[in-house]
Amino acid sequence: MRRALMPDPSPFLDLPPYPADSYPRLADRMGRLLRTKNDVLPIQGEAIVALEAVAASIASPGVAALNVVTSPYGALFGEWLRRGGAAVTDVAAEPAKPISLAAFQAAFDAAPGVNLVSLVHAESASGILNPLPEIARLAKARGAAIVLDAVASFGGHELDVDALGVDVAVIGPQKALGGSSGLSAVSISEKAWRLIDRPDAPINSTLSLMDLKRNWLDAGRGVLPGMPSALEFFALEASLDRIEAEGLDAAVARHRIAGEATRDAVRALGLSTWARDASSSDLVTAAVLPERVGVSDLLRRATSSDADLSAGVGPGAEHLIRLNHAGPRARREPMLANVIAVAEALSALGLDADLDAARAAIDRHYGAA
Repeated sequence: MRRALMPDPSPFLDLPPYPADSYPRLADRMGRLLRTKNDVLPIQGEAIVALEAVAASIASPGVAALNVVTSPYGALFGEWLRRGGAAVTDVAAEPAKPISLAAFQAAFDAAPGVNLVSLVHAESASGILNPLPEIARLAKARGAAIVLDAVASFGGHELDVDALGVDVAVIGPQKALGGSSGLSAVSISEKAWRLIDRPDAPINSTLSLMDLKRNWLDAGRGVLPGMPSALEFFALEASLDRIEAEGLDAAVARHRIAGEATRDAVRALGLSTWARDASSSDLVTAAVLPERVGVSDLLRRATSSDADLSAGVGPGAEHLIRLNHAGPRARREPMLANVIAVAEALSALGLDADLDAARAAIDRHYGAA
């Protein structure tokens, strides 16, 4: 029955090759959205591939990294850096919480040889936002390169790569842009290239940024090496068309309203939000369930096909329910559908949930908007 509701997939077959002269245009468009003049490289794979490629390409015995861990993704990045010979100091937050600036400062002061700082901007795993501007300021003052996982924040939170001094930013279109997850991209500064472009850099590898530099960037930015998926590149172009038509600032504002409205509605239902507003992601709201309510129990009763709810990911997030309001869902109706689904599930479990109060909280934000 679900198959009958799906669109006809046949238009996605027998596509023409993606035009060679469009690859550099796509890279430049992503650079403008990132507000950077750094090189932008398309990566033929989801963002986790791009993140591992950055770690594999930049890691060497000459790298001393301070790696912020606020989810399983930060932990993975540290492992990949160590695999490449880097000396890595992990600075971990409380499980599923944002890193505190004090904890980062203390770890930074205790490691005077650090020349690389890596962190995630917004964590979809637990709906938190790390203090990127403050961390970037400290890293720049010490001359450390900054590697940023901006996959979730790209297009949904303010992000000015050049103003912040971010040397490597990894992005993907599947979150705030509402695009396909099959492609990603990396912006790379001259400082980062000096760490990557060295005699022992990995080559002849899917994870080699030097291969992309030599075979695409330095070769005139024509057709990407390998077998580019036309379907994914046409989808990326469509997602860029959509956000450019709306305007980046307008998209960020739309996500901010959706985030604020969702958090207020969740509280009106009688639940608490996991993160304080200033450290909350505007793409995902994580709510804390009452002790006697399991996440799986609530999800089983939240049966609306219009809602997008899921369990938290990683240590510390197992007791959280996530309400997705990223991309096209960062609007009143999809966000309201999430809140209604949570309210109905709570009621089915015998808990009071004031849906009228939650609706009123949402209306206050969208009435003002």
